[in-house]
Amino acid sequence: MGALKNKHLIGLEHTPARDIQKLIDTGFTFREVLDRPIKKVPSLTGKNIVNLFFENSTRTRISFELAEKRLSADVTNFSASASSVSKGEGLKDTVQNIHAMKMDCAVMRHPVPGTCLQLSKFVDAVVINAGDGTHEHPTQALLDMMSIKEKFGKLKGLKIAIVGDILHSRVALSNIYGLQKMGAKVTLCGPPHLIPRGIQELGVSVNTDIDEVIEWADALNVLRIQRERMGVGIIPSVREYRDFFGITQERLDNHKKEIVIMHPGPMNRGVEIDSSVADGDQAIILDQVLNGVAIRMSILYLLLGPDEGEES
Repeated sequence: MGALKNKHLIGLEHTPARDIQKLIDTGFTFREVLDRPIKKVPSLTGKNIVNLFFENSTRTRISFELAEKRLSADVTNFSASASSVSKGEGLKDTVQNIHAMKMDCAVMRHPVPGTCLQLSKFVDAVVINAGDGTHEHPTQALLDMMSIKEKFGKLKGLKIAIVGDILHSRVALSNIYGLQKMGAKVTLCGPPHLIPRGIQELGVSVNTDIDEVIEWADALNVLRIQRERMGVGIIPSVREYRDFFGITQERLDNHKKEIVIMHPGPMNRGVEIDSSVADGDQAIILDQVLNGVAIRMSILYLLLGPDEGEES
């Protein structure tokens, strides 16, 4: 029987709470490895992993590559802009060519929702979703949950607010699924037109008053405002967004309470979050970065490690 219920990690919607717990617990084991003088273990020696990034990425791609190398896997990086995809080659042909090279695992980021699920039907290799359009970003949510547990010692019963552009955020959706499965309460906050209709059906609350949300929450997960969407009528201006939803030092000072601040990056300092908040004592943003490597080591190990990775 495999270590996890599913052969692939496509999203947290269909990942059982038991598996989420195991991924986080194993993440803490690998976090200890990262604190050692020699940060490498032979767990995935001989395994071939390809990183398929059809969309720009810095933190996620580097984090996965570090995790793979720390586990002693053989790594191949694929960039869509430098491949035959730019000449019009289809996804299926590209993937089957890569699979013919005997890859054990494909880590993929793609701008089209559902592409990772499609990929899992084309190949026998393990597929890990590194973000598919506006659908899910499960590894980010897992590192977020690991970071929250590291700070509070638990997830169950905590009150977590996700603030910002929920409509276009794959990070938000994966966090909603994951946090609620682990017993946390989730409230969404942002401009009304950036909150998906019917999202409450997933069990979350919606509140467009950021000050009420700060008063309620144990932690704020602040999402990047996608500036590229400004100018198309979605967000009127930086100033207006900051006034109504920005996590400013003044706003936090007014509440006089301890609250944990998170951000998946990249940050727009001075828009959704002030520099003084991002760099302050309440922020765990750099912990998230380190935990990102540890949780991705956990995912790779549990899906590919010795006697692990077989579908149950």
